[in-house]
Order: sequence, then C-alpha cells, then structure tokens
Amino acid sequence: MLETIIDFSRYSSVKIGTPLKVSVLENDNEISQEHQIIGLANNLLIAPGAKNLALLGKNYDYICDKGECVEIGGAANSSKIFNYFRANDLGGLEFLGQLPGTLGALVKMNAGMKEFEIKNVLESACVNNQWLENEALGLDYRSSQFNGVVLKARFKKTHGFREEVLKACKSMRKSHPKLPNFGSCFKNPPNDYAGRLLEGVGLRGYRLKRVGFAKEHANFLVNLGGAEFEEALDLIELAKTKVLQEYGIHLEEEVKILR
Repeated sequence: MLETIIDFSRYSSVKIGTPLKVSVLENDNEISQEHQIIGLANNLLIAPGAKNLALLGKNYDYICDKGECVEIGGAANSSKIFNYFRANDLGGLEFLGQLPGTLGALVKMNAGMKEFEIKNVLESACVNNQWLENEALGLDYRSSQFNGVVLKARFKKTHGFREEVLKACKSMRKSHPKLPNFGSCFKNPPNDYAGRLLEGVGLRGYRLKRVGFAKEHANFLVNLGGAEFEEALDLIELAKTKVLQEYGIHLEEEVKILR
C-alpha cells in the first residue's frame, strides 16, 4: 500500500488543515472499514490528528459503458463524470457541472442541488467489494445509511442531457462565496433553510478569528485567511447553539468532520 503526505491547508477546498499521512488504495484487498476516504476534500474539515486517512488511486478513476448502465470508479471526479454524460447525451447528472467531488463521496452523501440528486440516477454501488442496490444504501437528503468505501457505482442510462437543469444549477451557484469554503455547512432542516436560520441569529457575515459565515450566503463557512481546525469547529458549535436557543432547532452538519 502506497502512502503520501498531503497538506490539507492547500489540498482541501476550505484550505484548513495540516500535513497528514494518507494511504493511496489501488486494490480492493487494501480497503478496510477503518479507512476515512478523503476524495478531493471538498466537504471535509480534517483535524490535525486525524487517523486512517486514505484516497482511492488511479485504478478507480474510470468510466465504462456497460450497455444498459454506466459504471464509474470511486475516484472519478464530478467534472469527468459530467463531461462524459454530456458528451454521450445522457441525463440525470447535469448538476455535477456545478458540484465538485469524487464519485465515492458523491454517493456516500447523496450529493445534489435542490431536487437533483445522486439517488435519482444511481442503480447500485460496490461498497467494500459488495454490490448493493440503490434501496439498500439508505440514501436520503445529503446522507446514507451504509458503512464502508464506495469502490464503484452503476448509473441508469437515460438519454437526453438537460441543458435547462444545468442552467438552473448555475443560477443556484451565483450566491456562493469566492473565499475558500466546503459548500453548505449545515443541512437544511425539514421545511426550512439553514441559511435563513443562521441569518436570523445574526451570523450572515459574522467573523470569529480567521473564519466566518459568508456575506453572500449565511450557510457557507469561509476561511478568511490562515484559519485552523479549532477556529472552524468553534464557529460551527456557536452557530448550532444560537439556532437552538432562538428556534429550538438542532442544525446538523453537512460538512464531514474527520478526526
């Protein structure tokens, strides 16, 4: 098994972290339940002492036409997947043109934008060498119920790429901040919006040391420059406390915190 050192202050989308050892997995027999897969670290906040970090190597970076479905390796990134579906006039994953990440992470968190999400197109996924049908994965709003590493997945082939969906997703992205961030910090609670709640307690544009919530959208935690893990964690906890006190609502993180 190969190992490498990754500086997460440069690698992660939020630019927070320290140099840590990461295993590069190239074969199915190297995978274990203990591994914390980092992918492209787009929706991750990684502690300085995080253990068992790993990423899938180049052997898992592929897209293959299987006839009635498309099989995609867990390391394939969203841009590659989007371009393949568009070039082959396939619909269902148009939102990946505006959403970063690797296939494994996209499936694990049932990634999406509004009503467009992975579970609508996914047929099955190979988790720790076992194929599971869509229904067995327990996919829900930005979450799943399975444990393990997504090595590959198969998607329905629905002909007809929808430019109007891509346009709608591009419009949604206009409110996203330019500063380093990990996308939405919190999941939207039922029948409400995390951004509205955070703004309601005065956190839009709020700063705490070297982190803050974006002026453009309250549900985006941004790195104002040189931020560290504990600063981001403190702001997340502050936000949860304020929203609970004001509205009686428990906010749940959409960002994954690895320790």
